[in-house]
Amino acid sequence: MSSTNGNYLQSVIKQFEYYKHLGEATMAQLSDEEMFFQYNETSNSMAIIAKHLWGNMLSRWTDFLNSDGEKPWRKRDDEFKNDWNSKEDVLIKWEEGWSCLLNTLRSLTDEDLDKTIYIRNMGQTVTDAINRQLAHYASHVGQMLFLGKMIKNTDWKALSIPVGQSKGYNKEKFTKEKRIEHFTDEWTKK
Repeated sequence: MSSTNGNYLQSVIKQFEYYKHLGEATMAQLSDEEMFFQYNETSNSMAIIAKHLWGNMLSRWTDFLNSDGEKPWRKRDDEFKNDWNSKEDVLIKWEEGWSCLLNTLRSLTDEDLDKTIYIRNMGQTVTDAINRQLAHYASHVGQMLFLGKMIKNTDWKALSIPVGQSKGYNKEKFTKEKRIEHFTDEWTKK
C-alpha cells in the first residue's frame, strides 16, 4: 500500500465517520416530533434529510466497483416524502446507509482508486466518486446541524467550539507539542 493512497483512504474514512457523528449528535438532541419538523411545505425535515442520505448511500455504495451508482431500484423522489414513522426508524435506516458506505470504503485498496466507476452513465475515478459523495454528505449534515440549531434554539448543545470560547480553545491547543494526527481524532477520544 502506498503511503499517499493509504493515507487518503484512512483520512476519507475518518472524515465520513466525523460527519456521521455530527448527524447523530444533532439527532440525539431532538425529540421524535422535532425529527419530523418542516419549516414549510417545501423544506426538508431532519428525517427527510436522513432518508435521502440513506437512499443515496445504498444506491451509490452497493456493488460500488461493478454497477452504476444510480441503481434501478432506487426511488429518489420518495426519499423526500416525510413518511417514516419514528425517530427510531430514522436511526435504523441512518445506520444502514452509513454501514453500506463505510464497509465499502474499508474494502477498497490503493489499486481501486484509479478505476472508473459510473453514476448515471458518467464515468469518474473511484477517488473522484468518493470526493463527490464526501462533499454531498457534508452539505446535508450541515443542513441537519443548522436545522437542529433552529429547532433547539437556546437549548442547542454546540458540536464545535462554542461562540465566545475560541480564545480559550486555541490557547489550550497551542500548549501542546506539534504533532501529526487527523482532526477527527479529538472527538473519538471523548
